[in-house]
Amino acid sequence: MDRIIWIEEPGASPRLQSAACREPGAGEVVVRLHAAALNFADLLMIEAKYQETPPFPFVAGLEGAGVVEACGPGARLAPGTRVAVYSQGTLADRGVFPETACLPIPDAMPMVDAAGFQIAYGTSHLALTRDGRVRPGDTVAVLGAGGGVGLTAVEIGAVLGARVIAVARGADKLAAAGDAGAAELIDSDATSDLRAALRALGGVDVVYDAVGDAPGLAAFGALKPGGRHLLIGFAGGRPPALPLNHALVKNISVHGFNWGAYRTLDPAALRDSLAALFELYAQGRLRPVAGTVLPLDRAVEGYDLLRRRQAVGKVILTMTGASDQS
Repeated sequence: MDRIIWIEEPGASPRLQSAACREPGAGEVVVRLHAAALNFADLLMIEAKYQETPPFPFVAGLEGAGVVEACGPGARLAPGTRVAVYSQGTLADRGVFPETACLPIPDAMPMVDAAGFQIAYGTSHLALTRDGRVRPGDTVAVLGAGGGVGLTAVEIGAVLGARVIAVARGADKLAAAGDAGAAELIDSDATSDLRAALRALGGVDVVYDAVGDAPGLAAFGALKPGGRHLLIGFAGGRPPALPLNHALVKNISVHGFNWGAYRTLDPAALRDSLAALFELYAQGRLRPVAGTVLPLDRAVEGYDLLRRRQAVGKVILTMTGASDQS
């Protein structure tokens, strides 16, 4: 029997229980998971507010990393292959996933890095390069810069040659953003007028908005003519009420971005982005931050850290001993 994190019904607390792993079907593989990441979407799923919430009850988790154990008919991944998984049900000792949801990872990449790599880094890289059209010398404001996705936006923005302004809550998150490459730091808890603070730094070409609500609106007001506002998520609780008349007058583009949708919207762009990211990782230019690493049986604690926005970097849950994460 394997351990799983089970979501019984809307609003229910995540629960650890045992279940038998089924046999893989055509095009599926069994993965022995070593680590999995929590994302803001996991919180929304509990409340049935995520656009792709599976039917209740379900096994939690959207991404993880592990080793292929067995293959169903037609699957080609060899047992023993180390993979990152992007599929529902990764908060478990083992899972059955479509082979197409499993991506081989570099041998030198630790499981804790691979577990939270695809969604966070994939979101930031594709959003900034495709819709954000970030070029060297651009100024990028990252809202929620201390979170799991926000830190990757800081890091990738810096790698792309942008001047990154990190907006986050508290000294710890700002320090992490500075280590990730931010040129300017703004403490949102100590700043009464974010728009003015961003304008005082010369304004911005791109807003990477993982917060929404009032901070998103304030950052929008600091965009230069021709700027791009990237809607990544609404950790602040509500979408920003953006004045579209200002977007018209200043030729500002507003882009909604859902990384998972690119699996069908433009799978080639998704593959190319991930290939570029793994190459940057291999070159040592990306350094994932696993802000909190907990064992699977402390999943409720991990969810709570995410809910209270207290995690710096990703929240990672491990299924094996701390010494067995490579």
